[in-house]
Order: sequence, then C-alpha cells, then structure tokens
Amino acid sequence: MDQTPVMWMRGGTSKGGYFLASDLPESTEERDAFLLGVMGSPDPRQIDGMGGADPLTSKVAVVKKSEREGIDVDYLFLQVFVDKAIVTDAQNCGNILAGIGPFAIERGLVDAAGEETKVAIYMENTGQVAVATVQTPGGTVNYRGDAKIDGVPGTHAPVPLEFRDTAGSSCGALLPTGNAVDEIEGVRCTLIDNGMPCIIMKAEDLGATGYESREELEAEAFASIRTKIEAIRIAAGPMMNLGDVSGKSVPKMTLVAPPKYGGAITTRSFIPHRAHASVGVLAAVSVATACMVEGSPANDVAHIPEGSTKTLSVEHPTGEMSCVLEVNEAGEVVSSALLRTARKLMDGTVFV
Repeated sequence: MDQTPVMWMRGGTSKGGYFLASDLPESTEERDAFLLGVMGSPDPRQIDGMGGADPLTSKVAVVKKSEREGIDVDYLFLQVFVDKAIVTDAQNCGNILAGIGPFAIERGLVDAAGEETKVAIYMENTGQVAVATVQTPGGTVNYRGDAKIDGVPGTHAPVPLEFRDTAGSSCGALLPTGNAVDEIEGVRCTLIDNGMPCIIMKAEDLGATGYESREELEAEAFASIRTKIEAIRIAAGPMMNLGDVSGKSVPKMTLVAPPKYGGAITTRSFIPHRAHASVGVLAAVSVATACMVEGSPANDVAHIPEGSTKTLSVEHPTGEMSCVLEVNEAGEVVSSALLRTARKLMDGTVFV
C-alpha cells in the first residue's frame, strides 16, 4: 500500500490535500494515478477516497520552496475530477491558494516573520504571482479570527491575497479575441482571462434569471440551458487559445444579472459543468474586471462605484465576494486583491 504525508486544508470555499512536491512521485503519470486513488476517483461518491463528491472538495496543492528571485514557494494546483479518471493542471485555484501561505509556514518552507508573514507564491499553472499575508503571532500560524467569508460558516483569521500581472495568464491576453463581445451560438459573450479563463453571458440571454439556486441550475428543467452553455464553451475554446476544451476544466461559464443585494453584479457559475456553490476567487476577479469592459454583458448589468480604487461585490448563490480593483486613467484594471480565510483540518498520512 502506497502512503505519503499530507495536510488537508480548507482554503476559501474549497478544500483538498496539500502535498510537498518531494512527497509525490516525480512522474506525472504516477503522480496522477496516486492522486486519483487518494480522492477515490472516478466515482460519483468518491466513497473509497478522501474526495467529497464535489469538484470543490476534490482539489490538490503541490508546493515546493522556490528558486525564483523574490518568490518564496512554487504552487501547482491540480483539479481531480470526481467521476472521471482525470487530473488536470489547466487552471489556477484562488481558493486553494489561500491555504498555501499557512501550509508553507507549517512545513518550514517559509520562516514566520513577526505578527504577520507575507508569502510570495508563484502559481505554476499560469506563471503568475500572488502575495498572501498570514497571521503568525509567536511564530506560528494562527487560524482563529474575526474574518468572515460567504460560503464558510463561522469566522477565521484573514488571509488577504494580492494578485500581480494576472491578465491573460492562460489565454495570452485579457480579451483573447480582442473583442469586448463575441457572439457565439447566438449569445453575446465576453471571453476574458484575468487569472481565470471565463465566458461571461447575461443570464436572460440564455432564458435564465441569474438568481437560480445551485439545485435549480443542476435540475432537469435547466438541462437545455446547460446544453447551450456547453456548446458555447466548446466553440469558445479555440477562440480563447485553449484549443479543444471538451476534456478540460476551463473556461468557466458565468451567467450575470443585475445585483440583488446591494453588490456590483450577480453571478451563477459552472465549473465548467457542475454549478458552483459560490464563485471561484480568480473567476470573481475576472468577472469584476469584465464589469469594467465597456459594452460587455457584465458592464451592461453592473453597478460600478466611482474612483480609481473600486470595491466590487460579486454576488453568488451563497453570498458575495468583494474584489478590490485599482484602475488607471483609461479605466484598465492594473491590480486586484481580495480577502480569503483558511484552516488546517488534518495533518497526517494518506494511504492508497
């Protein structure tokens, strides 16, 4: 029986296994086979593994000390499919990212530095950098605090995340087609990548309201709309420089509508086939950025605050996620940041 050390953590509204790169097989094929066994995939219940029968709980972080100047650790995100024997590195995960700083300190890859420790993280999936600020009173990671994020019960220590140079991280450009709007399958879409490749469409253009619950989005009554969404995704893959996306977890599909609870915009996301219980961190950043693209579906329905520093509350099925955008005089987004939390759930050995 194979076994290896692992820390199971909640990062943002996701959770999964955090591994040191040195504790996993060097061969990608052997590594992926091992991780499928860890999660219990492929199986809709993942009954014979650690996965929680949901894409949001079937995630893996692979971390190592970085040799890059100014960077503390390298982070590779892997999405382990639930009901397919697929492990993919085609995307980042900003929620799992929230646990990377604490994990790096816990594993001795980064030394605690006073009450707060900044951890510079290179995201191997897309070659971009994020900086996490971790509370480390007394030289140890603190997970208790008063910060609350929607989709997670209770309060925890805040983990602010600052993103650098995320535009076009997977697609080569913020707007890979160069257009604010492309019409695909008769639907006006914005193809955008500010850390996460997303296709953004007005819910009403697909026959939805944009205020459906996750259960309603996955119900049989919504099947024809899901089929339409998938047709758009497949057609958009090459347009976004992602090629054939039929077996990929990107791009994410996002329906938008006017805000309902005082935020900037309402979202309903597919990741890419299951409805998201909330919204991904980098997907929220991409949606907030799309709000700033003149003439886009998001811009059409968004309530955008004044000023060069804009806090856009992105509403989702279980609450909201606030993105802080810095924009230049041309209205272009030059930096983004948001607040997450994380918690260590288990530290031990996993067996396959």
